[in-house]
Amino acid sequence: MFLETKRLRLRWLTAADARFVLRLVNEPSFLEHIGDKGLRTLEDAKRFLQEGYWTCQGKPGYGQFLAELKSDGAPAGVCGLLYREVLDISDIGFAFLPEHWGRGLAFESASAVLRYGSEELGVERIVGLTTVANLPSIKVLEKLGMKHEGSVKMTEDDPGTEVYS
Repeated sequence: MFLETKRLRLRWLTAADARFVLRLVNEPSFLEHIGDKGLRTLEDAKRFLQEGYWTCQGKPGYGQFLAELKSDGAPAGVCGLLYREVLDISDIGFAFLPEHWGRGLAFESASAVLRYGSEELGVERIVGLTTVANLPSIKVLEKLGMKHEGSVKMTEDDPGTEVYS
């Protein structure tokens, strides 16, 4: 499955994307704002892509997509829909490598995923979840037309996750 934007192709992640995913999830900004996925080796990343929640969502059509540049096929980030069972909500998630920040790619991919979720999957409500300190993600969510709705606790030790809808 492909979603296309002006500059990106979004496709399902596969085990072949393990090297990219390993780099992405170990970027300092990812660790700070999204959290440590515990992936330290290429084998960890392959297992995560075969069994993890980015690719094994309980709802058809959900998961993270690889966002690759149309110009050269290089992976730039991920963007997709994740079902958060603990909150019973659909969340748009995105993360990009630092060299692709500031180019509007997160907004471009998130816009396409929102349309896909709404038009193709029939999802009535999609939210954005982020930390209060993740100002770049907050800016993307606000540019998508979302407003701050409040805070929730995803886990017992979660200091608070901001909800935008």
